[in-house]
Amino acid sequence: MVDLKARSPAEGLGPLNKGRFTLSEAPMTRVTALMPKPGARAALSGALKEAHGSSLPAPNRRSGPCLWAGRDTFFLIGADPAPDLEAHAAVTEQSDAWVILDLTGEGAEDVLARLVPVDLRPNAFPEDATARTLCGHMNVLIHRVEGGYRVMAFRSMARTLWHEIADAMAGVAARGEAG
Repeated sequence: MVDLKARSPAEGLGPLNKGRFTLSEAPMTRVTALMPKPGARAALSGALKEAHGSSLPAPNRRSGPCLWAGRDTFFLIGADPAPDLEAHAAVTEQSDAWVILDLTGEGAEDVLARLVPVDLRPNAFPEDATARTLCGHMNVLIHRVEGGYRVMAFRSMARTLWHEIADAMAGVAARGEAG
């Protein structure tokens, strides 16, 4: 019998340090998509608050372990979803579908500014902000973490995303650019 082992999407790629920046794969964690059933958004928000301590976030925001991920789509990150959420939403396990990278270091927004058409400076993109956007040619979900940004992309894009961010890191580090 074949012994299958789970592998992370960015296995063997990092961490990578360039200048004051570090790119690393976030620890593998559970990612669950929540898509409210018609007319059940408020009930889902209440059930989420009761079970996980935070309600559904507004568009482009994060609330506790829950991220806005697009129209009528939210991601519960790192927590096993409470069973009663299924009464109010389509609940799908998506952990294997995503690569999650952390870009940290003072001025990390300068690196992403080369790739992302969103103003990620702290005054425009506060700690509870999220953005569904492009990073180069890839669809990504970005949110702030302590000391930098967390970038989520489809697993199939892991190496390309790593390469694009690493190149931008090298460019910013070589120029000594700072916000």
